[in-house]
Amino acid sequence: MKYQNLAAIILILAGCSAHAADIRPGVVYDLGGKFDKSFNEGVWNGAKRFAADTGIEFRDFEVQTDSQRVQALRTFARRGYDPILAVGFQYASALERIAAEFPETRFAIIDSEVHRPNVRSIVFREHEGAFVVGILAAMASRTGKLGFVGGMDVPLIRRFACGYVLGSRHASPDVEIFQNMVGTTGAAWNDPVKGAELARSQFDRGADVIFHAAGTTGLGVLQAAADADMLGIGVDSNQNHLHPGNILTSMLKRVDVAAYEVFESARQGTWTAGVRELGLKEGGVGWALDEFNEGLVSSEMEAAAERAAADIKRGDIRVHDYVADGTCPAD
Repeated sequence: MKYQNLAAIILILAGCSAHAADIRPGVVYDLGGKFDKSFNEGVWNGAKRFAADTGIEFRDFEVQTDSQRVQALRTFARRGYDPILAVGFQYASALERIAAEFPETRFAIIDSEVHRPNVRSIVFREHEGAFVVGILAAMASRTGKLGFVGGMDVPLIRRFACGYVLGSRHASPDVEIFQNMVGTTGAAWNDPVKGAELARSQFDRGADVIFHAAGTTGLGVLQAAADADMLGIGVDSNQNHLHPGNILTSMLKRVDVAAYEVFESARQGTWTAGVRELGLKEGGVGWALDEFNEGLVSSEMEAAAERAAADIKRGDIRVHDYVADGTCPAD
């Protein structure tokens, strides 16, 4: 009897393992495309790594308009994809609807909170990473004037801007920061010509370091920095390699890790719904130092950035979150 029970338990565990591995991951990207060298591509990198590590392929889709969001999620769910990852806050309303239609399907969303029993919401404390790169920008600047170019004018991007301003003034209280947002619709993420135009206007006003949080639009900002032999700061993915010598650093937002964890937890049978918040302490945000920018970051700058990061992790520095109350104390 003892051995029969043991055999039964083994069969049950084997069945659970097979069920846990029986997943069909899907990714629906935000506007700008999966090869935007930034936000979407970070997610793609995480999904690609998961596929390489596990042999489980994923299916993805690039929406071209906002109106495609609901249909893309519904199509994936109807075809049995699970879990399905929606990339970007603009999927929130669509996911509210589709998650209710398909309660047995697991979904995840990055950059928004959707409170459904079958949805995992992954949000980041971007202001912490922006604070650190703001310190680096202020220390690298020779003019005492910095720039920020945001994509869509929404609280999330204002959060980046506020953290950057607070960090730069932590390092240099008298620094001046110019700020521009590209637009108020999703098209703001995919306009590198406009990004370059705004960057050039800030350089013309005396800025010599510009941080972008603008998706594909930001590629124009970085190109303008290279053309003017000034400094740009990348975002989300490590963009240091795009223009070596003209990208001071990149503020990392580890959406690749988030994507990997969504799929891996489903594979392991440990997937849970709810909100997961990632900041410096959790390794969700950070900054990039590599062979492409090491000549731009002095040991003094690196030490200042790491000191600030450690203080934020301990709670000795609390970076104001623009999203919390719609204000930035540095403005």
